[in-house]
Amino acid sequence: MPTYQQFPLPDAGEGLTEAEIVAWHVAVGDRVEVNQTIVEIETAKSLVDLPCPWTGVVTRLLVSEGTTVEVGTPIIEVDTDPDGAPAPGAPADGAETQGGVRAHQPHPDRSSAEPGGADEVEASRAEPEAGEKPGAVLVGYGVADGTSARRPRTTAAPAGPAGTTPTNAPAPVTPATGARPGAATPAAPRASAAPGRPTATATAPAPARTGTGRALAKPPVRKLARDMGVDLDAVAATGPGGIVTREDVLAHSVRAEGRDLATYPGDDRPWLASGTVTPDGRQTRVPVKSVRKRTAEAMVASAFTAPHVTVFHTVDVTRTMKLVERLRGDREFADVRVTPLLIAAKALLLAVDRHPEINASWDEAAQEIVFKHYVNLGIAAATPRGLVVPNIKDAHRLDLLGLARGLGELTATARAGRTSPTDMSDGTITITNVGVFGIDTGTPILNPGEAAILAFGAIRQQPWVHKGKVKPRHVTQLALSFDHRLVDGELGSRVLADVAAVLADPAQALVWG
Repeated sequence: MPTYQQFPLPDAGEGLTEAEIVAWHVAVGDRVEVNQTIVEIETAKSLVDLPCPWTGVVTRLLVSEGTTVEVGTPIIEVDTDPDGAPAPGAPADGAETQGGVRAHQPHPDRSSAEPGGADEVEASRAEPEAGEKPGAVLVGYGVADGTSARRPRTTAAPAGPAGTTPTNAPAPVTPATGARPGAATPAAPRASAAPGRPTATATAPAPARTGTGRALAKPPVRKLARDMGVDLDAVAATGPGGIVTREDVLAHSVRAEGRDLATYPGDDRPWLASGTVTPDGRQTRVPVKSVRKRTAEAMVASAFTAPHVTVFHTVDVTRTMKLVERLRGDREFADVRVTPLLIAAKALLLAVDRHPEINASWDEAAQEIVFKHYVNLGIAAATPRGLVVPNIKDAHRLDLLGLARGLGELTATARAGRTSPTDMSDGTITITNVGVFGIDTGTPILNPGEAAILAFGAIRQQPWVHKGKVKPRHVTQLALSFDHRLVDGELGSRVLADVAAVLADPAQALVWG
């Protein structure tokens, strides 16, 4: 007899209460294994892949893509005993689907005598008519090719009130349609407690495509197309291997509305895709959620909890620029990206080693100052989803090459939207590289739970007095913000002066290191 297990949305890290279903990696009828990735979710911190806890066959997707649900809400149902004995009253075993996967029977409480019961479901499992596309339907993705071993779509029984039952699963029979008294119905997913959130129920599957195959696109592109109301099958693909890119979707939307690509103001603003244009067309209103929401909350808490003080330093970094060029030609550094940020990071680590009091946090509840004996170096990274601050664990233990590799992996993962909650937890001190935007410096806001943050400004050639003569030199500006409850002006100034000293003469690192 089939054994149905429902997988509730877990807490993906540090007390998160909700997440958005971004993309399903399985469809109804797919066989799954333990630890196989089944769904991609977006939390307030990052994109996370969730593994399946069981081996079996997917029987229902309980939440559609793009829906935000609370932790604990069932999101998928899996039959963990798909090859077991059939339910009482079910048709004899042996009916197979396209690809050889045995068709599942309905839940035991749905007898073949009921309207819309097993007889009707079994009838829907007949061979497809000529020209009909076989395969299972995944919500938001259309019909899959018949090359994979998937169960064909089952016909739902008459449903109750709209929006209460996923349409890709056998629907519960209501009293109005003749169900026997006491027949069990599947539990509907909880609606999000946040006002204005959609309820956690699946929407109707996308209609079957009439073309030769499903459009190829990555999950973020599919979400963009869905949010913009664009049919991916109608988009001309320009990506490698016929993949539909984000630019393809935007260009198709522009052409569909008869606008000029050269004058379209939103072709480089992905945040517009998730918003709603006002009736007069003069505004786009975008819901605050996920990373943007978490960043806003954290920055407000930091700015109004910790008394910020910022000190500045302008420094000649010509020798650092020469060192960067030498390292780029070094064979040991051939597989990593060497930038001035790498030297700045090493300089900050040396300064922390010389002044460990800067590597601390304020415990308000316990009324204690917590000094950290390790350095998890945070790097503020701007991503399409907002600002994230992942950190390099135990950065104080790394040599220059190890630090370069850590920086490369951290930034690549952040830009791909794959930073895990663990990578962003327990940071001790942070660098924000505003120089990549051509900005000289700024007054950075502390990452919550940390005592200091260094802003690294743009490096420019400027006239500079060097050895009594005015010469063109590479110059940058540094800014260090710190929590004045933990760090006084003397300590903050000494830390910034040490960072500047190493950037001015990297050989100083040999003396202190």
